[in-house]
This record gives sequence, structure tokens and C-alpha cells, in this order.
Amino acid sequence: MSSAPSNIFSVTPEQIEAAEKSKAWPFEEARKLVKRFEQSGYPDTVLFETGYGPSGLPHIGTFGEVLRTTMVQHAFRVLTKGEVSTKLLCFSDDMDGMRKIPDNVPNQDMLKDYLDIPLSRVPNPFDSDASSFADHNNTKLCEFLDSFGFEYEFASSTAYYEEGRFDDMLVKMCQKYQEIMDVMLPSLGEERRATYSPFLPISPSTGHVLYVPMKSVDGENGTITFDDENGEEVTLSVMGGNVKLQWKPDFGMRWAALNVHFEMYGKDHQVNGKIYSKICRILGTRPPEQFVYELFLDGEGQKISKSKGNGISIEDWLSYGTPESLALFMYQKPKTAKRLHFDVIPKHVDEYFSHLVAMEKQTFEEQLNNPTWHIHNGNTPSEGVPVPLSMLLNLVSASDASEKSILWGFISRYADGATAETHPKLDDLVGYAIRYYENFVKPNKTYRLPTEQERAAMEDLAAKLADMDAHSLADELQTMVFSVGKEHGFENLRSWFQALYQVLLGQDQGPRFGSFIALYGVAETKARIDEALSGKFV
Repeated sequence: MSSAPSNIFSVTPEQIEAAEKSKAWPFEEARKLVKRFEQSGYPDTVLFETGYGPSGLPHIGTFGEVLRTTMVQHAFRVLTKGEVSTKLLCFSDDMDGMRKIPDNVPNQDMLKDYLDIPLSRVPNPFDSDASSFADHNNTKLCEFLDSFGFEYEFASSTAYYEEGRFDDMLVKMCQKYQEIMDVMLPSLGEERRATYSPFLPISPSTGHVLYVPMKSVDGENGTITFDDENGEEVTLSVMGGNVKLQWKPDFGMRWAALNVHFEMYGKDHQVNGKIYSKICRILGTRPPEQFVYELFLDGEGQKISKSKGNGISIEDWLSYGTPESLALFMYQKPKTAKRLHFDVIPKHVDEYFSHLVAMEKQTFEEQLNNPTWHIHNGNTPSEGVPVPLSMLLNLVSASDASEKSILWGFISRYADGATAETHPKLDDLVGYAIRYYENFVKPNKTYRLPTEQERAAMEDLAAKLADMDAHSLADELQTMVFSVGKEHGFENLRSWFQALYQVLLGQDQGPRFGSFIALYGVAETKARIDEALSGKFV
């Protein structure tokens, strides 16, 4: 997968018209941006922003936010024929104080003395050369984004505050202090309202991020006065990294300071979106176009958390599925909550290749609604695979293969001339199938003996297979299996096929059985039926 832009300058007027009508969600969002600039004209650069909180290791949702934003960015470039400069800014809130020690980091004891210290100043507990806790997590994020070829600019909150890039807006925050408080206080509980301030000073004595009330705010000089942790009254300039903002005002201030034009965020931010926008307007800037996506859930239906580490990591997914399948998961239904669990990986691997094959027969209008067009920014590859991952999983199950070479023995017979060298994508899938089977399928396999009806049908199937040509086509084999089920009185043929899966493969679901026979082999399938009927697998 690559996020490199397609040759959008060669898009025809007819194709632009199709893009303007496309119902694909990236185009729907991009059209909002086009409309935004109809009256004012386009700025020098249209800025797309994504946010990342380095309080824990980067998780797959962070990647999804960047990928989805990139899809909107590319759709916008298509609609504007590549004539408008765009930039993607990945912003890390690494000046936030460490509120708790994450459950999934090593050397936790060394972090106990650094609670409420900015993440960029917390020591690095990982086995890496990073200078701080935040630097390690930021580096991990950038390494992964780089591996996918994203075109982005990384931004550190600490650097932006300390280098003075927010100074003008922070002084303006002092000047507009009461207006901002009037926005914030109604959103808070009574107890918190009593001590709330949008400014969080960095204690001169302890280095902690302080959640303390302001004794005074001087808009003319850009200073705040408060009591430090040692009881001493302190007056600080809001400039140069002496303070940071509470996260809600920080959102709005950053939009205003950087003139952000598009940002998407998770549903947990949705209730605060109006607050971010109001603060941005108070500071004199139009809020960006915003897109709210649903959150990812773990296998138990709980929200994924960086600190808990209860989701699939990026590395986890890529151990069992292609990068493109991960991108497909992110593309599909972004406004619907989805389980992010290991069992969704094979399905998305196969769906990706199905969409890829469909591209070749689709019109341009149809291609714009095909996920692979957005995954590859219009540069869709042509390489497909002759055998889906779901079929390979069942082949591993039937052959008990632990090495790629065993599976390629079946594959090369099924797909004439196919080798690991001629079909590298398929070779990747073979590796995924072996790993996925060993870790998720094999431990849960449960074989059973057939009922009398099922035994008679399977004996008949084995006899018919004995008379079949070794090179019989999958459709012919499927028809034969279907007929055997009907002949033996299976009113619901789904029950017949499920019996084959449970008795022969030890699982409730399986592949199109005719295709499985063609891949595994006619003689081999007959032998497996004989073994299952003898009770070998139970």
C-alpha cells in the first residue's frame, strides 16, 4: 500500500464531474472543503490535521485517523485538479502531564516520580535511544507512518509551545480570558468550576503541570498569577513554554494558531466539538471542517485504550493480514462502531482482493466507490491472488501444514504455474494462513462424528469422488457435493455443508466446498472423508 498521490492532473472533465457526484465518504468530506473556499478563495496551503496523545504506545486507531484523513486529502486534490497545495500535519500532545502510568509499558517503577510531569520530560522506560517517554512513542508513530509512505509533517506540542509558535494566540487567550471562561464553565461540574482555568502553568519549583485557579490574568502583558505547589505566589508569562492549555481550549487554540482547515476525531470528542469551535472563533479564526468517526471496540465490545493495551496493535494485524486489508478496515463505515479483533482480519484480507478484482470491470464512476481506489489514491495495482486467505486457512487445517512449501505443493497444482516468485502476494497470504491457523484456529478445533444421515451422505460423496477426474473443476465438484446433499434428504443444504466442515475440518464454517476439493485434491478429500468416518479426528 502507498499513499503517494495519483496522477490527478490527467483526470478528465467527465471524471471530475463523477468525483463531484461520488457518494464515497472521502469525496463527501472533500466537497465540504471545496465549498468552504467558494467565496474566499483558496489559501496558499490547505491544512489537514490529525492529533495523537503519546500517553501510551501508538495504537491502530491513530493509524486509522491518519489514513482516513489522507483519503479526504487526496479526494480534495482530485476535486481541485491538484492546483491547490495541501499539507497533512500530525500533531502530538506531548506536553500533557502524565496522569497515570500506562499498564502496558516496562520499568514502571522508574515512572512513579514523574506523575504530572509533561510527557516530553518523563524519562524513557523503553529499551530505545529516545530522549523521553513521549519521544519514544512519537518515534514509533513516525516509523510506522513512514513505512506506509504517508506524506506528512510531524509536530510536537512541546516544541510549538517552547519555540513560541503559539505565543500570539496565548496572549490573545489572556485578553479573551473571560469569554473563554464563559464557554468552558457551563460544560463543567460545580466542583471543577470553582478552580478551573484554561491555563495550566508548569510549576517553576517542581516541573509539574498544575491544575490550579488563576489569581489574576493580565491580557496586556500576557501573564498569569497563581499559587505554586510550595505556596508561593508566582506570576508567569504565558509565552515560551511556561504554560500549556487544558485540552479543550488547546484544541480550539491550535486550530486558530495554525489555521487548520480539516480535522477528524473520534466520537468521544463529539460533545466537545462545539467548544473547540467557539474558542477558535473567539480567537478570530474560522474552525476547520470536522468529521466524527466511531470508536473501535475490542473483542469484548469495550473501547480500545492506549494505556490498557486492550486492542490489536498495528504489528498484530500485520502478522496475520496485509497492510491493504488494514486500510480496508479503516475505510469501511467510519461512522459505525466496529470490533477490532483478530477474527476480522482474514475477512478483510479476502474482501480487499475481491474489491481489487472488481476494479478492472468497473466504470470510473464505480471505481470511485471502490475502497481500493481510496486505499491506493487512484493508483490501484492489478495483482490479485488465485486463492483467498479463507481457503488457505482450510488447506492448512486439512493438510496440517507448518511450512509454506507444503501449501505451495497444493497451490501449484491448483493454479498452474503459480509459484512464490510469480505470486509474492499469495506467498504472503500463505505465511499469514499458517500463523493464523496455529494461533487462532487450531486451539479451537473440535471434530465430531457424523449422524447416520450424514455418514450415509459422506460415504456416497467419497464414492463419487473416487470416480471423479483429478482435474475436475471447482464448479463441477460443487454441483456434485450439492447433489449428494439433496439426494440424502437435507432440506436445508446449509446443514449439509456445516456437517462437512465440522466432521472433516473441526469447525463450524468453511470455504465453498467444491473449490476446497479442487485445491486440496479429489483423492486427498476422499481420503480425508474416509479418515473422518473411521473416527480418526475425534
